[in-house]
Amino acid sequence: MKTQMIACLMVLLVFLTTSEGMSLGVELHCRCIQTESKPILRHIEKVELFPANSHCEEAEVIATLKRTGHEVCLDPEAPWVKKLIQRILTSQTR
Repeated sequence: MKTQMIACLMVLLVFLTTSEGMSLGVELHCRCIQTESKPILRHIEKVELFPANSHCEEAEVIATLKRTGHEVCLDPEAPWVKKLIQRILTSQTR
């Protein structure tokens, strides 16, 4: 009986922890495993910047492609990506 109660509490805690992260829309890990460093600027429809945080030590730059809608992680250290980020940040401050 006591073991079942402990097991139920553990399942409840796991559920609450998981659902809380999901309901806030927070990723609990890095989204980018591999990054693209070659220039693909003409194929990009949208770019999202995700700063480093407690769940991912690296800043992430994710581009959505025009034709397919697929998301591609860009290498934030690639020179063309740095220029793109600078352009985005500059346009947001205006």
